Amino acid sequence: MSKKHVSLEVVNPNAAGIDIGSRSHWVAVGQDAQDVREFGVYTEDYQKLSVWLKKHQVTTIAMESTGTYWQNVFSYLVAEGFDVILVNGRQTKNIKGKKTDIKDCQWIQKLHTLGLLSSSFLPDSTTDVIRTYSRHRQNILKQSGATVQKMQKYLRLMNLRLDVVVNDIVGLTGKKIITAFIAGEKSGKELAKHRHYNIRKPEEEIAKALQYNGREDYFFALKQEWKTYLHLQKQIDETDKEIKKLLKNIIKNDDNKKNQIAKKKDYKRKNKNAIRNTDMNKIGVQYFEGIDLMAIEGVNDATVMAFISEIGLEGIKKFKTAKEFTAWLRLAPNNKISGGKVLSHHLPKGSNRLKIALRQSANVIGNLKEGHLNNFFRRINYKKGRATAISATARKLAVIIWNMLTKGVQYQPPIEYLFLDQKRKLRLVSRIRKNIAKFDIKPQDVGFDKMLNTSVEI
Repeated sequence: MSKKHVSLEVVNPNAAGIDIGSRSHWVAVGQDAQDVREFGVYTEDYQKLSVWLKKHQVTTIAMESTGTYWQNVFSYLVAEGFDVILVNGRQTKNIKGKKTDIKDCQWIQKLHTLGLLSSSFLPDSTTDVIRTYSRHRQNILKQSGATVQKMQKYLRLMNLRLDVVVNDIVGLTGKKIITAFIAGEKSGKELAKHRHYNIRKPEEEIAKALQYNGREDYFFALKQEWKTYLHLQKQIDETDKEIKKLLKNIIKNDDNKKNQIAKKKDYKRKNKNAIRNTDMNKIGVQYFEGIDLMAIEGVNDATVMAFISEIGLEGIKKFKTAKEFTAWLRLAPNNKISGGKVLSHHLPKGSNRLKIALRQSANVIGNLKEGHLNNFFRRINYKKGRATAISATARKLAVIIWNMLTKGVQYQPPIEYLFLDQKRKLRLVSRIRKNIAKFDIKPQDVGFDKMLNTSVEI
């Protein structure tokens, strides 16, 4: 009985595979021993790598996305004219057996030759720069939050229960009290005088909460953490200025972005961790060429910034369908079917910053009282619980935003959601109209005719 030979079609005949390492990269251009070489991680090594690949007439290269070690060699090879794809490590897992760097790079080369590898999403160079600033800012915010927790701990150990009488110990009142305390003021009554008029607790209760027990060791630690906090806030301000400057330059150099006009949204609350002294509503409309993402209830500054920094306008257009986009975000169920039956349909594990931003917006939508998206959230919440409702609403938001940005359409919900300020304005207008009809008021009775004549003369 003759043996059957199964052959696969060669899709990329001039392919190479690179196994990325921290101190060296193993490169394979074939399956023989002489087709594998090791290169270092210096620029000089990249030059030798490029010459060697061109010598073997390589045109396309696949490499694993290992940490951040791939970024320099990836950028260099792209600049040299090679078609380089970045591959998820899950796609390049070899069969069980001995695992070596040589076998890994040859396995990647074989898979890429047969066209069995798909490229990971990579943003354009401009978006990549914005992402670096944005992620750096988020890291500083985390450090700042950890510092505030330590300050709260030391204040509590000194019997200064500032966390009980104010909601935020680094708010207007908290900052003034901590600054005065570090400057040498230890009296609770004197410290309580820094109370802001919006604080619900009376000055007497604040004074009772601020009775220093005399622990100098905790006082020293508090001073150190306070200096760290101020330093981190200064870094955040500097980063915000760089982000604002970069976004303005991008908009300034594009006429299609520069000429867009955004509607004011005073009803949208600005989070304290949002980019400071920056109108993200205006920048978002200009950056996305007239598409107003903040018209969607639940979408705020952080959501808009996440889309600008993590994927960009050109990046989201790389996804051909909304299904591809939600699958990339890991918001689409991963259906496992066998024998015609669905065995499971759970969301894939893993998360990214854009998915987190969408889930946070979905959580805000769940706290609203009405609206099209809130109705959807409540239906899912009633059937399957809040966690599932947040994921489902985040996916729905992703589909809506994909359609808006790729097709250039504005948000048009079946039921328009009105914010509190908008409702108040409608009520006021309605009340004025009723009074005009009730008392039969005419324009000349209130001087409107004179105002109109004056404006015409001007």
